[in-house]
Amino acid sequence: MHTFLVSVVSFVIALGILVLVHEFGHFLAAKLCGVRVEQFSIGFPPRLFGIKIGDTDYCISATPLGGYVKMTGESMPGENMSLQSSEAKSDGPAQSRLPLSGLAALATESPDVQHPDPGALTSHPRWQRIIIGLAGPFANFALALILMTGFYMLHNEVPLYEAQPIQLDWVVPNSPAANAGLQAGDVIVNFDGQKNPTWEQVYEHSALNLQSENISHSVPVVASRNGQPVATTLALADQAGTLKASDFDLSQLGLLPVIQPGPVQVNTVAPDSPASHANIQSGDKFLSIDGHVFHGTPTVVAYLQARKGAPVTVNLEHAGKTSTLVIQPRLDQGPEGSAWHIGFTGAAPPSHVEQMPFPKAVVASVKFNRENSLLILEVLKRLLTHKMSVNTLSGPIGIAQQTGMAAETPGWEAKFKVLTAISVNLGILNLLPFPILDGGMILFLLIESLMQRDVNIVVKERIYQAAFVLIIVFFAYIMFNDISKLGLFVQGKP
Repeated sequence: MHTFLVSVVSFVIALGILVLVHEFGHFLAAKLCGVRVEQFSIGFPPRLFGIKIGDTDYCISATPLGGYVKMTGESMPGENMSLQSSEAKSDGPAQSRLPLSGLAALATESPDVQHPDPGALTSHPRWQRIIIGLAGPFANFALALILMTGFYMLHNEVPLYEAQPIQLDWVVPNSPAANAGLQAGDVIVNFDGQKNPTWEQVYEHSALNLQSENISHSVPVVASRNGQPVATTLALADQAGTLKASDFDLSQLGLLPVIQPGPVQVNTVAPDSPASHANIQSGDKFLSIDGHVFHGTPTVVAYLQARKGAPVTVNLEHAGKTSTLVIQPRLDQGPEGSAWHIGFTGAAPPSHVEQMPFPKAVVASVKFNRENSLLILEVLKRLLTHKMSVNTLSGPIGIAQQTGMAAETPGWEAKFKVLTAISVNLGILNLLPFPILDGGMILFLLIESLMQRDVNIVVKERIYQAAFVLIIVFFAYIMFNDISKLGLFVQGKP
């Protein structure tokens, strides 16, 4: 119950902030373009209270799931017209909007003449409406950039192992590191001429060598093994025979460092996973896996991939008592392809706070957000090319679980990164050229700009109706998929 409440509350807060920022982007752009904003609501109806300033009702509503902006003319065609009937003419200010040169023409018009309302969204040029449509997603991008910049400036949690001498936790079999003769427990004392290098220095020297004209792309390495130096040469090439500096990762060389002094400790367990079936709980410690003592979750992940799904024997400590379990890993489909998992996240390694200067923090924030944006684009690409099942997607329940895990994880890093990632994803999804979304509206405006006339309103309404049905069906499917992952209908679990 505690975890459920944390997930729900954290999800409501996160979604509320992100949707509110999104709608504020539309609101600000509309105001700057001179569009009349009738209502800016924090939350969804029913309206609780508020204040009207000018044409806009700024209010608080009862449903705390974000907010919305209502602009004149954005819902129904014809809302950009102001009816000048005999009843309206009795209202002096309404007539005063007409220029004097139009009074003579007005005398010859019928009593029910309509005149364009300059404050309506549809009375504004299409390029302004496109800007208003883009403003929401870009507000999410701006929030993501600000969040991570602030995090890196004020509370950047850097794992201690990154600044310490490198000790290898495990070496992936048949990897470049294994082919060079490196072994678990080795301490790298010299890497490409750098004495007692840190993990960051090893990465930088490897990337520089990959960018150089060195045909062999290899570096000299000296490791200390049981107090004795071992000299070797490490080839900077994966099993495919090549690596690129742009997306290079040292794990591709088979180098997995000790990132914490003690064994791997469980932080959270995914529902309906091999770990949950084995009754593994938060706080449990993996003393060994198949006799190997690992000191980091990345090492466990790499070991499972090397075993290619074979069952693993785990020596587990729970509440001070040890037990031996045999766990069958499960092959899960992810954005980077399929991978073997047990279904838990490890406790964060020891870290210290490093406050980056503003320019460096911005660069780090841009890098983090670029990686997250490329990740969701890769997911969409794999879905469209049938290389990934839609069953792997998470809906509100899955997102709530992620926000709940981040809320319960010590420190601020997980919280900032989850909120930032969701904000980036929300912005990208809203830019997709699908009716109802901002991207769909922008697509219609671009088409109408090329045609130099509006799309037939009946055609547009039918497209929006069909899109709405598809969105509801897809949303229901994702919700059912989320619920099925909870294992509520599975009987006889071990």
